[in-house]
Amino acid sequence: MVNYNGELLTEDKPIFTNNNRAFKYGDALFESVRYVNGTLFFWEDHYFRLMASMRILRMEIPMEFTLEFLEEEIKKTITSNKLYSGAVRVRLTVFRNEGGLYTPSTNEVSYVIETSAMESPFFIIEEGEYEVELFKDYYVNKDMLSNLKSTNKILNVVAGVYAEENGYANCLLVNTDKKVVEAINGNLFLVKGNEIKTPPLSDGCLDGIIRKNLMKIIAGSEEYDLVEDSISPFELQKVDELFITNSIVGIQPISKYRKKEFEAKVAKSLVGKLNAKARIG
Repeated sequence: MVNYNGELLTEDKPIFTNNNRAFKYGDALFESVRYVNGTLFFWEDHYFRLMASMRILRMEIPMEFTLEFLEEEIKKTITSNKLYSGAVRVRLTVFRNEGGLYTPSTNEVSYVIETSAMESPFFIIEEGEYEVELFKDYYVNKDMLSNLKSTNKILNVVAGVYAEENGYANCLLVNTDKKVVEAINGNLFLVKGNEIKTPPLSDGCLDGIIRKNLMKIIAGSEEYDLVEDSISPFELQKVDELFITNSIVGIQPISKYRKKEFEAKVAKSLVGKLNAKARIG
C-alpha cells in the first residue's frame, strides 16, 4: 500500500498524471527514514530538514504538516503493509501540485509515503569489498540547492551508471572547485590518526541527517578530533579510513580507492554509538 495525501492505495493504482511536477521538473523533495519497532530514527531531524527545504523551494507548507501528523501518516502506511515489527525503510516524497511550466501556478503540495521491509533493525558494518572511484564527468555546484534532499539527482544517476559500468561499488563526487564532497548516496568522512574530517556544507554536500548526528558524536568524543574542511582528491590515498554515511545504511566503510586499501576500525567503533543515539532520538 502507498499513502497518497492520507489515502491508502494499492501499489499498482496510478496516482499521478503526465503533468506531475516531480516528473516534469524534478520539483520535489524526499526523506529516507529508518523505522524500527515503533521508532522513526532521527525523525525530528528529518522533519525539520524537510520543512526548511520546503521553505527554500518556496513550497507552501500545509497547516496539518506537523511533526506528529506526518509521523502518524508514516505509521499508518507501515501498519497497512503489515510491517509491524523489525526494520522498515520509509520514503516520504513531497512535490508541488500540478500547474504551470517552469513557473508553477500553485505552491501547494502533495505527498506520497512508501514503505519496504529491511533485514537488520540495527545499523551494521558491511565489511565486504567496497571499491570507489572519483566521478569527474560532471560537478556538484557549491550552493544551497546542492544541500537539499531533492529529486534533482541526475548527476548521481549518471555517476551510478558509471560506477556499475566500471565495476565500482560507488563513486565520489567532486564540486566545481575539484574538491571531493560526497558519495552518490551519502556523505563522506576521512580518518587519519585520531582526526575525522568531512566536507563543509558550503562545498555543496548533502545536509545529511547521519552526517549531522555523527558529527555531534565525534565532537563530543575524547577519542577523536572533528574537522569540517574541504577535501582534496590527493588526500584520499593518504588516510587510514574512508566511510560513507546515510540514513538507511548508517555507516558504509570504503575498502579500496585506486591502489590504497583501508581498514574500518573507527567506523566499527562509531556504529555502536550511532545505534545508541538513534534509539534516544
